[in-house]
Amino acid sequence: MAQSEAGFNKIWNIPNILTLMRIAAIPLMAMLLMSGSRDSCFWAAAIFSAASFTDWLDGYLARRMGIVTVFGKFLDPIADKLIVMAALIMIIPFGRVPAWMVLVILSREIIITGLRGIASSEGIVIAASDLGKFKTIFQIVAIIGLLLHYDYRWFFSVGHPLLFVNMHNVGMFYLWIAFFITVWSGVDYLWKFMRVIAR
Repeated sequence: MAQSEAGFNKIWNIPNILTLMRIAAIPLMAMLLMSGSRDSCFWAAAIFSAASFTDWLDGYLARRMGIVTVFGKFLDPIADKLIVMAALIMIIPFGRVPAWMVLVILSREIIITGLRGIASSEGIVIAASDLGKFKTIFQIVAIIGLLLHYDYRWFFSVGHPLLFVNMHNVGMFYLWIAFFITVWSGVDYLWKFMRVIAR
C-alpha cells in the first residue's frame, strides 16, 4: 500500500498536473478554432499562450521542488508536441499555413522523437543543442500570431492607434524562421545520432 501511494504521489505532483492540463487544453483550443471567428481565435490563442507558459513553469517547478519523475520526462515533451501539432493542423483548412510546411515540421518532430527513444533504450546520451530551444520559442510566437490571424490595433495612447498589425503576417514571418530552425535542428540531431551509433 505504501509503495502504491508513493508511486501515486510521484505522478500526481504539481509539474505533472500542469503537463496534463496542457494536454487537456488541446480539445478546447481545437473546438474554438473550428469556427475561425475573430473572438474564438483570440481565445484559442490565449489558451495556447497559457499552455506554452505552463511548459516553462512545470519544468521550473520540477527542478526547484526536486520532483523530476520518469512520468514527467516522458509526458512533458509529448504534451508540447501535441499542442503544437493540434494548433498547426487546425488552421490548415482556413489556409493560414501551408500544409506542406506543417507536414515537414510534424515529420521532423516524429522522427526525432523516435530517434531519442531508440537512443534512450540503448543507453546512448546525445547532448541537446540550443537549436531546440530556439525552435520552440519561434514556433510558439509563430503559432500565437497565426491563431490571432486578424488585424489588431496597437495603441500609443488611449484613443490614438499607433499602427495596425496583421497578426497572420507576423505569424508567418516567425513560422518561416521556426521552419528553418526546425529542419536545421533535426538534421543536426540526426547527424549526431548517426555519429554515435557508428562508433
